Amino acid sequence: MSQEYDKLVRDDIPEIIVDSGETPVTRTASDAEYETYLCKKLREEVEEYVTDRDVDELADVLEVLHAIRKFEGISEQELHNRRERKADDRGRFDERLILERVTE
Repeated sequence: MSQEYDKLVRDDIPEIIVDSGETPVTRTASDAEYETYLCKKLREEVEEYVTDRDVDELADVLEVLHAIRKFEGISEQELHNRRERKADDRGRFDERLILERVTE
């Protein structure tokens, strides 16, 4: 009996599957596929965090973000600088502000 997944997994998952006595069937994604699967994985991990509120799920979100950053050729420093610039220009989320409406 087999189970279908068709999803991006961490590099060590196939070895973990083998260690459990099962046989993984994998392939390597093309660049276009990888980009698509990274976006799907990001949505999956965000949804898991929103549902479970587990810090491990939040760590998974960061791992996928780092993979996207690397795929896009963005250095950690550049991403950090852009994040800081946006925070300087538009603020952070520290004050928990909810915009309800804008009136004229």
